[in-house]
Parts: sequence; C-alpha cells; structure tokens
Amino acid sequence: MKKILIATRNKGKLNDIKEIFKDLEIEILSFLDFEDAPDVEETGKSFEENAQLKAKACYDKFKIPSVGDDSGLVVEQLNGEPGIYSARYAGENANDFLNNEKLIKEIQKFPEPHRAKFVCVASYFDGEKFVNAYGEIKGRVITEPRGKNGFGYDPLFIPNGYDKTFGELSHEEKNKISHRSMTFRKLHKKLEAFL
Repeated sequence: MKKILIATRNKGKLNDIKEIFKDLEIEILSFLDFEDAPDVEETGKSFEENAQLKAKACYDKFKIPSVGDDSGLVVEQLNGEPGIYSARYAGENANDFLNNEKLIKEIQKFPEPHRAKFVCVASYFDGEKFVNAYGEIKGRVITEPRGKNGFGYDPLFIPNGYDKTFGELSHEEKNKISHRSMTFRKLHKKLEAFL
C-alpha cells in the first residue's frame, strides 16, 4: 500500500485529513510516527512556498511522498496581515492569546466591518513534482473573542453567512466549510487521479 506522510504533529488536523482521504488506498503517516521529524522553518514568502518547503523537507528526509500545508488569516484593512506570520504575529514566542490581542489592537484603528479570509495551501511532493491545492473562506473579524472551540483566531472570525465565530461552531460545522477541509478535499481530487 502506498504511503503518504503528512507534515504535522497535530492530532486533530491529522484525523480531519484521514477522514477526507479515507477512500484512497493509502497509509497515512505523520510526524507522530517518527522520532526524528524535521523542524522546518517557514522561510517562504507565501503560503504556497511554506507548504512546499515542508513537503520537500519531509520527502528529502524520509523518501516518502509528503504533504505540507500552511494557513493563516488575511485581513483586508491590515494589507493582508497577519498572513504567513499568523502563528507568530505577536512575536516568535507568541501564543493564541497574544496573537488575538495584537490583532484586536490593530483592527480597532479601522471602521467595521473588518473583512478577512482564512487561507490554506497544501502541497504534495513525491520527489519529482509538486501538486498544490488552495482553499479560502471569507468573513469578518470581530474585536470581542467568542467561543471556546477551535484555536488560533477562531474566536474572532465570523464566516460569511453565519452569525457565529469559528470558535462557536461545532467541530463538524466548521469542518464542512473551513479553508483547510476545502483545501484537502481539492488535494484529494487531484491525488486520486494518480495514486
């Protein structure tokens, strides 16, 4: 059976991807299966570059076709920030709380609505070619966090057509519409052609 390595230690993300890929005849591995998984620095200038960096670093180390992904929040009024720096918006040792605090401070300088989108790019690399998939969900950012579900900027992001934040939606509800699930469904379609 073919193997694919997903460049993550995040069990929640891994389970979501396994669910999307369940009908493919592949064994899905992750960094949780290896003690010496590479720590890839996200030095790319775009989500796509970062996703490809991760996929290639994993393939180079283990010689297993690999998938890397990168995602983040893009806010119109902030010229696309936090963007590729979403995870470290408030500094190298930032956490969700500090990142959210900084975002609220920055967007309060502008009038509502604070239009934004979550973006995700996933990249598959098999030693020869990259296969990329892109997903996004548009919405707006609010200045009062709501909800305990999810992580990152979820309590501040209300997707278009909803009155709840990602932090208030159930895992199942969010998964139906999220940028990541959209991206991996698109990648699934592309991969099933040759796996």
